[in-house]
Amino acid sequence: MDKIKVIVFGNGEMASANYGYLSQDSPFEVAAFTADRAYIKETKLYGLPVVPFEDIKSLYPPDEYKMSVLISYRKLNRVRAEKYRQAKQKGYQLINYISSKASTFPGLNIGDNCFIWENASIGPFTTIGNNVFIGPGSVIGHHSIIKDHCFVSPHAVLLGSTTIEPYCLIGANSTIRDGGIVIARECIIGAGTLISKNTREKEVYTGNPAKLAKRKSDQLSAWLTWGMK
Repeated sequence: MDKIKVIVFGNGEMASANYGYLSQDSPFEVAAFTADRAYIKETKLYGLPVVPFEDIKSLYPPDEYKMSVLISYRKLNRVRAEKYRQAKQKGYQLINYISSKASTFPGLNIGDNCFIWENASIGPFTTIGNNVFIGPGSVIGHHSIIKDHCFVSPHAVLLGSTTIEPYCLIGANSTIRDGGIVIARECIIGAGTLISKNTREKEVYTGNPAKLAKRKSDQLSAWLTWGMK
């Protein structure tokens, strides 16, 4: 059976990781990389072409190729969300990657351009929106909802019935207790943070127990850092 041909967006580390996962553990075959013309310095990556995103549709038409857009959480996932939108506008179907080493239940309700990496555990009756990244070793409890354009870092734990609103960043090794907790839109949950109650929109939480940082999420730099005071 022929593999499904895919174009990987990007030419940095996340795109490289995406290529590794898709090449070694998926029904997909990476045919090329694409990036905005201004960011292309080399025209080959892993022996494959790196072509301008502006020209991608004519070179690799969407009726023959699908696309995968894996970018980190820059600008609270807005960079990834914008390229996701642009790829769809060009007519591409965006694939999901679910590691063969991840644990999921039949009937998982999931959107497109989602990534579930190795050893993640997704409980039953969970809903995952579009353009969501779930890192290695993360636990998503039963009846949880993760909405569009979120990034769940490695070994984060979301216990049962958690809701994550759009454009959130959940830090590595953080824990969100069960009981129907809602993480409001555009929140940042710092690495190792314990959340035991609902959060407020655009707030940044760090520590155990969680404390509010002085700056809101939209006041942080493009590359987010931890340890805010």
